[in-house]
Amino acid sequence: MAPEVTPLRPHTLFSFGTLLDERVQLSLFGRAVPSSPTSLVGHTTRPLPITDPTVIATSGLDVHLTLARRHGSVVEGAVLHLTDEDLAAADAYEVDDYVRRRVLLSSGETAWAYLDAKPLRPAARIVIVGDSIAYGRCDPDGGWAGRLAASHIAANESEHRVFNLAIPGSTLTDVSAQTPALLAPRLPDTLLVAAGINDSATSTAADHGSALPRTGPETREDWLTDIATSLDSLAATAMSHNARLVVAGPTWLDEARTRDHEGLRFTRDRALALRAFLRNWCAEHHVDFLDVWEPLRDNAGLLVDGLHPTPAGHQALHQHLHALSR
Repeated sequence: MAPEVTPLRPHTLFSFGTLLDERVQLSLFGRAVPSSPTSLVGHTTRPLPITDPTVIATSGLDVHLTLARRHGSVVEGAVLHLTDEDLAAADAYEVDDYVRRRVLLSSGETAWAYLDAKPLRPAARIVIVGDSIAYGRCDPDGGWAGRLAASHIAANESEHRVFNLAIPGSTLTDVSAQTPALLAPRLPDTLLVAAGINDSATSTAADHGSALPRTGPETREDWLTDIATSLDSLAATAMSHNARLVVAGPTWLDEARTRDHEGLRFTRDRALALRAFLRNWCAEHHVDFLDVWEPLRDNAGLLVDGLHPTPAGHQALHQHLHALSR
């Protein structure tokens, strides 16, 4: 009996540039691939210099196009219908300046597209949600988010906006429930979720001990399942608004000063477990993860109370995010 053949999974990939060139398709896929015209709203294009000689030889161009966000603009292109093997070949062709992410087409369908690898660089309208660190507690200048808003808006005062909707004390469960109602009036193209340290907190109440997160799950698996559920919900919310989801956090903490903070207990091990889970979830779901652990690591002087950054700590976080995303 002949072995059963597993059918190749079809993929849809939005393209507006060199992947529509039949010569490029023949080089990458060995054939011209099926396609259908479509468009991507809320985007425009900008030139991107290419230095990879293999990519230049394939496309015949040393300047390609990349997507940027602009409310009211539309990029015309086509959806390519690809096999697993085709998609892997397209991934190999795209240079490190691009990453593959899901986008919402004008048809209402989702598809893959290659976006700028630095997620805040092409952004115009950014909504920030999270906890007291994202809110800017302990900093009269509004924390790292306030600094991000100032630099982002200064770069283009007519089109750039930042809406900091972080609420002190919020967990990802809270954020996932609150965010859907907040986005429509602000027309975001980027949803920056500051996955804060509250998601690693455990209650110090005697009937809970130090092993249980404050939100109630009874095991580590339940805790991480709740985080994944919240992230899944936030991803769906972002996609429904044609916004790019970006997840940041958590920040480093000084455990010696946070073991009993306002009825909660914070430990480095649980914070690191949260950090690892966020990184892995983002990688598996093709979502951007901005690691903000290192700027404060082992520098207790940048924390007011072991958790909340000082103004200098917020400045360090902003500089780090700027380097990662610009």
